[in-house]
Amino acid sequence: MRIIPFDNRYRDDMIFMILEAKNALGRVPGLNEDLLDIQKYYFDKGDFFWLALDDADRVVGSVGYSTQANGKDVTLHRLFVKCDRKHQGIGTALLRTAESHLKERKKETVYLNLGIGEEWFESRFFYTKHGYTEYEPNRMKKTL
Repeated sequence: MRIIPFDNRYRDDMIFMILEAKNALGRVPGLNEDLLDIQKYYFDKGDFFWLALDDADRVVGSVGYSTQANGKDVTLHRLFVKCDRKHQGIGTALLRTAESHLKERKKETVYLNLGIGEEWFESRFFYTKHGYTEYEPNRMKKTL
């Protein structure tokens, strides 16, 4: 497995992976607008987005962030791991990559929205294990 900056040639594979991951959570798979144009919603704004690729060059995970208006805090987005590849360290590797990048850029706090519903129990456990705390219902943060 390797982690790379987003490359548009993997866009459709990434979208399929995320829709599949949402379906596995029991959610009606919907497509977020930002996934259609990562360049515009992330890179053009000075933010970043990564993909995890397996040995067959297929997308098995993703994560990105957007900087908040104060310039020092960020919101994490789209941390997904292909459902049949969970518990193999992919999510941890993606999160560590993002956090390392953010520390280099002197960002201070990472925020995220867990979503509403019991299907997010894995996410809550995952982020808590990595030092995130809930500060409002379904919202977590970590000081870098």
